[in-house]
Amino acid sequence: MKLIRTTEAEGAVLCHDITQIVRGVTKDARFRKGHVVTKEDIPVLLSLGKDQLYVWEKTEGMLHEDEAAEILCAMCRGAYMERSQPKEGKIELTAAADGLFKVNNEALKAVNGMGQMMIATRHGSVPVKAGDKLAGTRIIPLVIEKERMEEARRRAMEITGGSPILELKPFRKKKAAIVTTGNEVYYGRIEDTFSPVIREKLAEYGAEVIGHEIWNDDDKKVTEAILRMIEKGAELVICTGGMSVDPDDRTPLAIKNTGAAIVSYGAPVLPGAMFLLAYYLVGEGQTCQTDKRRESQTDKGQTSRTVPIMGLPGCVMYAKRTIFDLVLPRVMADDPVTAEELASLGQGGLCLNCPVCTYPACGFGKGW
Repeated sequence: MKLIRTTEAEGAVLCHDITQIVRGVTKDARFRKGHVVTKEDIPVLLSLGKDQLYVWEKTEGMLHEDEAAEILCAMCRGAYMERSQPKEGKIELTAAADGLFKVNNEALKAVNGMGQMMIATRHGSVPVKAGDKLAGTRIIPLVIEKERMEEARRRAMEITGGSPILELKPFRKKKAAIVTTGNEVYYGRIEDTFSPVIREKLAEYGAEVIGHEIWNDDDKKVTEAILRMIEKGAELVICTGGMSVDPDDRTPLAIKNTGAAIVSYGAPVLPGAMFLLAYYLVGEGQTCQTDKRRESQTDKGQTSRTVPIMGLPGCVMYAKRTIFDLVLPRVMADDPVTAEELASLGQGGLCLNCPVCTYPACGFGKGW
């Protein structure tokens, strides 16, 4: 670039966009990069406060802001993402499908920590809908060394293994099953008001409920019911009731006795502390069985699959947002949840019960 007086700019080529801001009316580029300044443009440029202009002088080894933004965009953009054209040196990414948005935080920090460039994203591990804005990229100066951008790309690739910094995992329309527990419901003392809530939340992700059984506080019967649902093809089993530490609450024991791997019983989230998450592996020599039916899924020619099992505390029945709303999107996108990740939910795990709920556009559950 070279700096010249605006009054002498006729015939010069602008090397960056020049923005015009009229409060309450517009904020957009009045002149675009590459525009050849005419005699008539000079009074307009002066009215925008541009007494001097940078005009383009192509220098070897230097990149314009739009060219650098393309590199940042390529480093970030994963599948199922749409991109904008460069505007004022910025490129934005939006979701092309409903899914779970993921961010490689280590790579993101590595690039932003280099200075003179930035990638801003929404929080990761949150559900998004097609058309939602995901991220924006740009460099800070008008031009930057090509070598510096290549270094940023190299650092990111070392961390991600060559994958994009951002990922969008589309939701799968899973087959789900519900096992309701509790003497009070089983014997008809109260109405089951829990299952309708679960069905409504599952419907948001297009899940099909293929089975629903109600049992008393007999852990053996509940274990059998869970395994029976998995044999029927359930890809997700949700157990409601019996999740506290009362002597009659046996649902955690019932889930454990299926042979599923318990990720965690308890989560630093309110509402939702008495939450249980487990994963049951079907196939590869393991048997999904009940007392009446002992038949290997592998023998039937099925490939191995992992079935999440969730034990939901009573708060899910009446609270607007709970631990269930944080974990369900990840389960529906086949994104495994670890005990370490659940532990990290402590910061941000307190729902503030706002009069108008704006989740997921709030701080609830943004710890992982």
